[in-house]
Amino acid sequence: TTMAQLAKIAEIEAEYARTQKNKATNGHLGLLKAKIAKLRREMLTEGSSSGGGGGGGEGFDVKKAGDTRVGLVGFPSVGKSTLLTTLTGTFSEAASYEFTTLTAIPGTLKYRGAKIQVLDLPGIIEGAKDGKGRGRQVISAARTCDMILIVLDCMKPVTHKRIIEQELAGFGIRLNQTPPEIVFRKKDKGGVNYQELVPQTKGLSRDQCTKILKEFRISSADIVLRGDYDVDAFIDIVNGDCKYMPSLYVMNKIDQLTIEELDIIDQMPHHVPISSFHKWNIDMLMEEIWNYLQMMRIYTKPKGQIPDYEEPVVLHATRPTVEAFCNRLHRNIMKEFLHAWVWGSSVK
Repeated sequence: TTMAQLAKIAEIEAEYARTQKNKATNGHLGLLKAKIAKLRREMLTEGSSSGGGGGGGEGFDVKKAGDTRVGLVGFPSVGKSTLLTTLTGTFSEAASYEFTTLTAIPGTLKYRGAKIQVLDLPGIIEGAKDGKGRGRQVISAARTCDMILIVLDCMKPVTHKRIIEQELAGFGIRLNQTPPEIVFRKKDKGGVNYQELVPQTKGLSRDQCTKILKEFRISSADIVLRGDYDVDAFIDIVNGDCKYMPSLYVMNKIDQLTIEELDIIDQMPHHVPISSFHKWNIDMLMEEIWNYLQMMRIYTKPKGQIPDYEEPVVLHATRPTVEAFCNRLHRNIMKEFLHAWVWGSSVK
């Protein structure tokens, strides 16, 4: 049951905290991390299959609309609903008590020809990844987004940021990270074939990888490490359950700060200070959202006429394909598709 799994995770985490961190215990600590990751994955799959704490739930199955999706995540009463109203014009009830928002409320933001769906999610609390305060449903909804805006209250302690990061990490969301360049292929037989193209200085070795695979009941696999990675990165790849996504920390309620405090916040990476009530610095927030989403605008050009600059087709610039472009226009185009002329500064 879920309670038994939570107790087991708590027990392993306690053992991890007790163990001294040095070269001799590295292998043992890696195994403990693998056990925690495996238990968490089991909890997720059970929750989503039973339709219990892990699934969508009422009001959380919001249909994807527009070109991309951005989720607002944060503690209760930090100004997420006010920010949604400011960005999209969609009314989301805001009041001075906690947990005003109880389901996911979508709104659409139009920026540079792109339609960005913004999801206002209920506030999460410490222990959300274990199902407290419908936390699992909130984080499941956050996983469906292409980017997360973590809304923080300037007047609350910085520890809130750490707690939210831990809750999202416990659910397999990796913020502002790129997937590690580790090739991992399961095989039916042949043992573990291990290769490292870069010397490993962070504790990964053939022995350590084999032990972690044993924990996941995998006896044969190909492993190629193309970079210097730690145990966590390898566990993420074996688990195959992690989502890497860009994230911005939105520091709200800056109208209550002094200029000196604002200067300090401004130096922090991935941070944008705003006031959603007074609509301060919203332009910069929109610009940063656009930059972090890495969107690409494609304009269609009828033969012998000038391009139509009114309605662009917007795709993610990470791996855009002509097929994705055709499907965005109409599903039947691919059946009759022969060739395409592509030109402009972002062609490659």
